[in-house]
Amino acid sequence: MTGTQRSTRSVVVSTQDTPPPPQPPLSREHLPLDRVAFLFDFDGTLVDIAPTPESVVVPPGLKEALVRLRDACGGALAVISGRPIDQVDHFLPNIPFAVAGEHGIAIRHRPDGPIERAALPAVPSEWIRQAQDLVASFPGTRLERKVGGFVLHYRAAPEAQGQLKKAADAWVEPTGGQFHVQAAKMAWEIRPAGVDKGYAVEVLMEDAPFAGRRPVFVGDDVTDEDGIREAVRLGGAGYRIGTDFPTPAAFRAWIASLVPAPASTGKE
Repeated sequence: MTGTQRSTRSVVVSTQDTPPPPQPPLSREHLPLDRVAFLFDFDGTLVDIAPTPESVVVPPGLKEALVRLRDACGGALAVISGRPIDQVDHFLPNIPFAVAGEHGIAIRHRPDGPIERAALPAVPSEWIRQAQDLVASFPGTRLERKVGGFVLHYRAAPEAQGQLKKAADAWVEPTGGQFHVQAAKMAWEIRPAGVDKGYAVEVLMEDAPFAGRRPVFVGDDVTDEDGIREAVRLGGAGYRIGTDFPTPAAFRAWIASLVPAPASTGKE
């Protein structure tokens, strides 16, 4: 089944929606790796937030810990990110078995497999022109283009937050729900409705090596709440950086504890 054949879930935004309560992260002794699938966010979860997406640093030991975990759980390891898939590949080459990019708009189910793309409405070119003019008028803001939408970053200009949100709302409100504005870390993202990280979890869990396992999703941002809810709905668990794990470093230590590195023999 291709990505364009899958039906996308409707997005319902409600002020009464509440995330699932925090859950104590499972230990190696209580986590059956042969029955669990791991689905992790990237920025702010596997790696620390950086001033710009390009300046992210993959800490020493993370790649090796992820490979050990992937191999121990039969390949059921995925990264679900707001970044495009090629950026995830750049930072974690040949490590996750599956990758979902752009919040689930693009999904690659296996290494070297094709990238499925959800059928999406086209972003009006006028929005892009206006967004370019808008960030030019606020030094420190930045426009990030994506296939399914775009992001207005204001990390270096927090005083522009309100104006950027006002413009984003003005673009999406007349679309009848085709697009929506998603809060992110010091940014507003304009993207199609109906496709999110929960959708990515749902789709990935349908196919091997994820099918039949309990999903464990970990994220740090409001955009990850959809993934957490879907993992819980499917009988798994969802964890948050800042609540269940105090920092990305604590989460990385948890990953490493699940499948410790082989002890050194001391021999060269």
